[in-house]
Amino acid sequence: MRAISGLWKFVVACVAVGTTSAYAQNAAPPETHGVALANMDRSVKPGDDFYQYANGDWIKRTELPADRAGVDVFSKLADLSDKRTADLIAEIAKSNPPASSATRKVADLYNSYMDEAAIEAKGLAPLRPHLEEIAAIHDKRELAHALGEGLRADVDALNNGVFHTANLFGLWVAPGFHDSDRYTAYLMQGGLQLPDREYYLSDSESMRKIRAQYQAHIAAMLKLAGFTDTEARAVRIFELEHAIAQSHRSLADSEDIHKADNTWTPADFASKAPGLDWVEYFRGAGLSQQGSFTVWQPEAFRGESALVASTSLETWKDWLAFHLIDAYAGVLPRALADERFAFFGKTLSGTQQQRPRWQRGVFLVNDQLGDVVGQAYAQRYFSPEAKAQAEAMVANLIAAFRKRIEALTWMDPKTKAEAEAKLSTLYVGIGYPETWHDYSSFEVKADDIFGNIWRGHLSDYQREVARLGKQVDRKEWCMTPQTVNAVNLPLQNALNFPAAILQPPFYDPQAPAAANYGAIGTVIGHEISHTFDSEGAAFDSEGRVRNWWTPADLQHFEATTAQLAAQYDTYKPFPDLAINGKQTLGENIADVAGIAAAYDGYRASLSGKTAPTQDGLSGDQQFFLAFGQNWGDKTREAALRQQVMTDGHSPGEYRAATVRNIDAWYAAFKVQPGDKLYLAPAERVRIW
Repeated sequence: MRAISGLWKFVVACVAVGTTSAYAQNAAPPETHGVALANMDRSVKPGDDFYQYANGDWIKRTELPADRAGVDVFSKLADLSDKRTADLIAEIAKSNPPASSATRKVADLYNSYMDEAAIEAKGLAPLRPHLEEIAAIHDKRELAHALGEGLRADVDALNNGVFHTANLFGLWVAPGFHDSDRYTAYLMQGGLQLPDREYYLSDSESMRKIRAQYQAHIAAMLKLAGFTDTEARAVRIFELEHAIAQSHRSLADSEDIHKADNTWTPADFASKAPGLDWVEYFRGAGLSQQGSFTVWQPEAFRGESALVASTSLETWKDWLAFHLIDAYAGVLPRALADERFAFFGKTLSGTQQQRPRWQRGVFLVNDQLGDVVGQAYAQRYFSPEAKAQAEAMVANLIAAFRKRIEALTWMDPKTKAEAEAKLSTLYVGIGYPETWHDYSSFEVKADDIFGNIWRGHLSDYQREVARLGKQVDRKEWCMTPQTVNAVNLPLQNALNFPAAILQPPFYDPQAPAAANYGAIGTVIGHEISHTFDSEGAAFDSEGRVRNWWTPADLQHFEATTAQLAAQYDTYKPFPDLAINGKQTLGENIADVAGIAAAYDGYRASLSGKTAPTQDGLSGDQQFFLAFGQNWGDKTREAALRQQVMTDGHSPGEYRAATVRNIDAWYAAFKVQPGDKLYLAPAERVRIW
C-alpha cells in the first residue's frame, strides 16, 4: 500500500500518533476557492524556503490543541469526515436496526465503547480468562501454539513499508509476487511494542530516555493488572524486545521487494529458523494446510525463533501477558487506559490528552465495520457528478503520464511498451468500492466491548486466511470512503481515491483549474507515479514481480533515484536526526513524478490559452502554491521524530521542497542561483 500521507491505523488504546490527525487554529480565515492567501508568508523568498512562503502565516497562527500530535491540511477534512461518520452512526442507532444486521452491529459496537461505566464495573474480568490461558502454558511446545494463536493479519507490507505488529510475527494476505491471480501468505517480522527497531537500538539521548520510560510503562501496566515483582518482569520483557529488535531488518531495507522475495515451505522453517516448534505454531495459527509462505525478512525469523529457544518460558509468558494488556488497555478500566496513553500519547508523540471519546468511538467503528458506515457516507456525501469529475481528472493525468513516458529519451521502446501497459491496465477506484466487505461472521454484543474487539480482530484474521489460494479481486479496496487519503496497490495495479479526500481544499469545483491541479492533481499524479517508483517499478502490468526493464534503462533509473535519495539525505529536521533518503525514496519519487505529470495535465487543460490570474498570482504560481499548501503542517517534536524514524513519507516541509526539481517552478517565482533551494539544471532530478 502506498498512501499519500502518514495516516496511522486505529489501535485499541486510541492514541493518535500521526501528524494528519486534526485541525485547529485560533481564527480561521474566510473560505477561499483556490490558493489560501491568508496562509502565505510573503516576507519569505520562495526560492529560499518555499514551504514557509506557502504556509508561514498559517503555521504562525495555528496552535496545537492538547489532544493533537500535529495538524495539517488533511486534518480539517479528517475532522469533518469523523463528524459526518458520527452523525451517521447516531442515525443508524436511532433507526433501531434489526438484530444481527450489519447496521445493528455498528450501533452496538459504538455504544459498547461509549459505555465507560460498564467498562469500569467489569474491571479486569474480561482480561482474566486470557491471562489464565497464558499462565497455564507449561512448555515451549504450548508456547509455540499460543504464539500461533496470536497471529493476526494486522500488517500491510506495502503500507509505507511498515511491518509493526505486537505479535511475534504478522500475516499479510495479498496477491502473490509470482502468481498475482491468487492470494498468498506473507509473513513479517514483529514482536515489538515501540514503533521501530531504532527505538531499541539507537544510542541517541532521546531514544535512551524513551527506553527507560518504556520499561517503567511495562512495569506500571503489569502492576495495574495485578502482577507482582513487576520491575524485574519489566526488565526481562524489555531485554527480550531489545533482542528481537536486533534481529529486525531496517525499514529502508524492508522496502526492497527483491530482498522480500523468499518462498519457504512449512518444512523450511525448522531448518532455516530453528528454535520455534513451527508445526505447533502453524497449527495454532490455523495455517497447517498452507503449502508455502513468502518470508519478508528471513533474518528476523531466524533471530526470533532462536530467542524462543534461548529465552526462559516465564519471560515469554510475561511478554505475552504484557502485550495483551497493552493492546486492550483502551477498553479496560481507566487507570490502564490512562497509563497507556501517558506513554504512547504523551511520551512518544507529545500529545497531552486523549481525543474526545466519541471520536475514538468513530475510529473504532471505522476500523472494525468501516464499510457499513462507508456505504451510507458515499451515498450521502459523494454525488455521481463529483465521481464523474474526479474520473475525468484522473483520465487526464494518466494521459499526461503516458505522454511523459513516450517523450523519454533515455528509455528503450521495449521498456516503454511495458510501462504503457501498466497504465493501460491500471484500475482506478473513485469515491467508493464496487463491492463491500461482508461482516456476517463478526459477532457484536451491546454490552461487551472487550469481546467485540477480540472477536473483530479474530474475524478479520479468519476472513484473510480463508482467502488463501483463491482468485484475487483486483478491484478490491483497502480504504473506506470516509478515509482522507489515497493509495496505490502495486500487486493489484490499482489506485483508490476515497470520497473524503475529493473535496476542498484538495478538489474544489469553484477553484481555478491551476489550483485544483496543484492540489488534488498532484495527489492523483503521486498515486499514479507509485506505479513506477522504486518499489512499483518491480511489478509488471499484472502485478507480478518481474524485471521488465532493459539493463541500460534499469541502470539509468537506479542512478537517477539514487540522486534523489542523496538529495533527501541532506535534509535535517533536527541536528541529530536526518531524513533517510532510502527509506523515503518511493514516496519522494512519487512526489517528483506526480507534480511533473500534474503540471503537464494542468497545461494541457488550458488548450493553449493563458491561465487566468487570481489575486495577482499567475496560473503557474497558483499551481505550485496549491501543491505547497498540501503539505503545511505543525507537529510536536516527539511526533515529528517518530515520523522521521518510522514513516516512508518525508515530513511536509520537505515534500513541499519537491518543486526545486521542476523547471517551471523556477520561472514562475524567478528563482535564481544563490537562492537556498536553487539547483542547477543538471542537478534537478528528472525521473518520469
